[in-house]
Amino acid sequence: MAELHVLSKRIGIKLKQQSQVLVTAESCTGGGISYAITEVSGSSEWFDRGFVTYSNDAKMNMLGVKLETLEQYGAVSEQTVQEMATGALLHSNGTSSIAVSGIAGPNGGTDDKPVGTVCFAWANESKDIKFETVLFNGDREEIRIQACSYALEKLEDILDS
Repeated sequence: MAELHVLSKRIGIKLKQQSQVLVTAESCTGGGISYAITEVSGSSEWFDRGFVTYSNDAKMNMLGVKLETLEQYGAVSEQTVQEMATGALLHSNGTSSIAVSGIAGPNGGTDDKPVGTVCFAWANESKDIKFETVLFNGDREEIRIQACSYALEKLEDILDS
């Protein structure tokens, strides 16, 4: 977690310099990204809130994810995380968002979406959305930590571009 703390500090500096405020929408990470961010003293200057939307109902009720999207593509899909990322911005004071949904295991995997499949989306108030799916290896804890790190590393890349 020390690496996440250092990464979160760097992200905080960049968000503050760019006058941006982060919001998260997390499923399989269970608030881990928000936890890493709020470990940084002063993060209230650049972090608004985190949505932990583990269930489909929470995704729909808190973020406005469409039932049709969940039925057609599933909770672990690029389509769903894109709606989570934009919904997080709509339901907060954030200007930049991270959304994540995946299968941390040890159960729940399928041939199409094996354990370790994690979908990410990063959005901003300009309606620019980046998204991707990554397959991580390891046990439940390792997959969740890798997902948190990956989400923040990519956000840092986005802020640098």
